[in-house]
Amino acid sequence: MLFAVRMDVTIPPGLDPGVRADLVAREKEYCRELQRSGTWLHIWRCVGQYANISVFDAADNEALHRILWELPLFPYLSIEITPLAQHPSDLAAG
Repeated sequence: MLFAVRMDVTIPPGLDPGVRADLVAREKEYCRELQRSGTWLHIWRCVGQYANISVFDAADNEALHRILWELPLFPYLSIEITPLAQHPSDLAAG
């Protein structure tokens, strides 16, 4: 199943800089790992915001939940999920 996922990041301003750097580095590596596996298909930055819109390919809702729960930044994320279905007018669909 494909899911569009918007993630808005709100890291507390007083968080220790070392802890913040570690979280961001681990988040980046986990994101890359999921991209290499074909699970995190696309990631786009929302201009002017600490946010992204991504497309995930997960078996079901529970699988996506586990993926997102494992994000190092999960405690600092506001997440909006939209399940996607192919549109009949999509020329790429054939």
